[in-house]
Amino acid sequence: MVDLRNHGNSPHSNEFTYDLIDEDLIGLLDDEGLKKAHVLGHSLGGKVGMHLSTRFQDRVDKLVVIDIAPKYYPPHHQDVFRAFRSVDLDAIKSRKEASDQMSTIDLPFGVRQFILKNLTRNEDEQFIWKVNLDVLERANDKIGGGFGKNGVFTNPTLFIAGENSDYILPEDHEKIGRLFPSSKIETIAGAGHWVHADKPEELREMVLEFLA
Repeated sequence: MVDLRNHGNSPHSNEFTYDLIDEDLIGLLDDEGLKKAHVLGHSLGGKVGMHLSTRFQDRVDKLVVIDIAPKYYPPHHQDVFRAFRSVDLDAIKSRKEASDQMSTIDLPFGVRQFILKNLTRNEDEQFIWKVNLDVLERANDKIGGGFGKNGVFTNPTLFIAGENSDYILPEDHEKIGRLFPSSKIETIAGAGHWVHADKPEELREMVLEFLA
């Protein structure tokens, strides 16, 4: 599982674009001696997978895109950024205190816990965020960017939508088919945007069947 730049344990950078992320991933494949790989991503990760596969088709075998379409999305994660900013990292002494401070933001409990996975300690045992929050917030509009300039990806592709999510709409199907002509779109009942959290077993079975 890959941490993108400015995420998780990967290096921080003042630059965050899909082209640079593509190059990061191609470098990783080269370092691991992989000529090609199956690529799976959710939301931002799904956009990364779409961008990578349409730009470097020979390096991607099969693609799985979870609850995101190849189109522009206006910035809509303001509540998530507010949740990050609501925590006084210098004042908290525990993860619970961070969660309590974050509870002032109107977010589902599960999303709040997902955000808190980014909380860690530095060498001085001070709480810090793993993500490069300033850069990601500044790049929020770029993250929502659309697609279409790189060409098409003709290898097998699976788009998985959450039934209760509006990230993949019927009007998106035409563009999906045009950019990913060997694609199919499946829906997981009862799942929202966080498909892997809402219906993990259903998602697992669908992905493994596609990759078999």
